[in-house]
Amino acid sequence: MRKKTTLEKKPAGKSAGWFKACRVEDVPANGGACIRYGQDQIAVFYFTGRQQWFATQNLCPHRQQMSLSRGLTGDASGEPKVACPFHKKSFSLQTGDCLSDPGLYRIKTYPVKIEDGYVHIGVE
Repeated sequence: MRKKTTLEKKPAGKSAGWFKACRVEDVPANGGACIRYGQDQIAVFYFTGRQQWFATQNLCPHRQQMSLSRGLTGDASGEPKVACPFHKKSFSLQTGDCLSDPGLYRIKTYPVKIEDGYVHIGVE
């Protein structure tokens, strides 16, 4: 069972910059975790083979379910992706574009950096 992590509250009415989301070890290898930031849910993913981190909204726009952090990760022709665990809509973790229905859906992506064993997410 993947746990939700709640950290800093989102500052009201101003740009937040980077926030410390979780410890590196809180995100399963080749999987995702859900981070709560204020009223938002952000899905964080770590691809061990690529040693790359990604963050997106957790809401799947297809059926409006908070589920992407539990999605199936992989790649499509070298493009890192996540597929919704319910209806298998696939999204690029780099661009947010829907790979299974191009132009129909898109998810928000966030920049990620690792510092001192913590995952930091860039937010507006």
